[in-house]
Amino acid sequence: MVSKPTLKPKNPNFSSGPCAKHPGYTLDALKDAPLGRSHRSKLGKSLLALSINKTREILGIPKEYLIGIVPASDTGAIEMAMWNLLGYKGVNIVYFDAFGKTWANDIMNQLKLSDVEVISAEYGKLPELARINFDKDVVFTWNGTTSGVKVPNGDFIPDDRSGLTICDATSAVFAMDIPWNKLDVLTFSWQKVLGGEAAHGMIVLSPRAIQRLEEYSPQWPLPKIFQLKKKGKLIESIFEGSTINTPSMLCNQDYLDALNWAESVGGLKGLTERSQNNLKEIERFVEKHNWLDFLASEKLIRSNTSVCLKIELNTEKRKKLIQLLENEEVAYDISSYVEAPEGLRIWCGATVEAEDIRIMLEWLEWAYITVSQEG
Repeated sequence: MVSKPTLKPKNPNFSSGPCAKHPGYTLDALKDAPLGRSHRSKLGKSLLALSINKTREILGIPKEYLIGIVPASDTGAIEMAMWNLLGYKGVNIVYFDAFGKTWANDIMNQLKLSDVEVISAEYGKLPELARINFDKDVVFTWNGTTSGVKVPNGDFIPDDRSGLTICDATSAVFAMDIPWNKLDVLTFSWQKVLGGEAAHGMIVLSPRAIQRLEEYSPQWPLPKIFQLKKKGKLIESIFEGSTINTPSMLCNQDYLDALNWAESVGGLKGLTERSQNNLKEIERFVEKHNWLDFLASEKLIRSNTSVCLKIELNTEKRKKLIQLLENEEVAYDISSYVEAPEGLRIWCGATVEAEDIRIMLEWLEWAYITVSQEG
């Protein structure tokens, strides 16, 4: 019998999106947000441009790549990329989680492209990356938020590819090393690793992607919020702080605060180490408890942000365990994604403290024993 713990996490938020705010977060950080001012004013554009510039600096994005703030979170950013760029070549779609499957469905059923090959894997596994044809455009996720699986590195992507690589990396950036020379389009949202507010996405374009945009126009109409060019030319102002639609300057101020915090913990290196340390806490715990295991059994492809676990409980008792932890105010939102195999999903991004993970796991053990002993 394990005694009920007494110490509780300082922050019990382990949701995989929106994710925990950074340690020390306070609403006072938003007091200088230019509320009631136009986002197209000199002040508004300068603050949006500052977010872009700080993002470039922290992530080490090459100067020749363009970065834009776009509507509708990562979903809007990846859909924007697909609707603007696909159709020029055949497409390989690589997926191993629910969101990657969504992008595949949109390519086949909304864009209705015919030259499409799907390369997929079941939850917890990585597809056969050697099957990918990089003479075609390739759409993939770097980290499967709903499966706990990531690509280990960019070595599988050739430098001499003729197609574009379009990558949804929303739960990877700021917590994993991204080889920018391997990617032509990368998208993410503010609400993941840095714990920013939702509804805003970012799109990063390589020179090859920019060239495709200017030389190719898809056969389908593009809604205004997807339009990246005008009269055949890229709208460069989008990548200088003039957004396509009205952004929230309050959310932008929140993102700037998160970026400042990221710098204070050592930038990308510090952020990645924090996330890896969180994963290590869970790895140590799993090693000692045979009723819990990773959905991704292979360590090399195991996500260090969205950590997905299998637990030896039936559906009813698993739900009781999750509810018990919530009632005790020690862990919120840790159920697996609705379309994923039943289990737990614990966010281990950089804004989460390793000590909170360690304390939460003590409660998890207590909760498991408690519900297991029930009739």
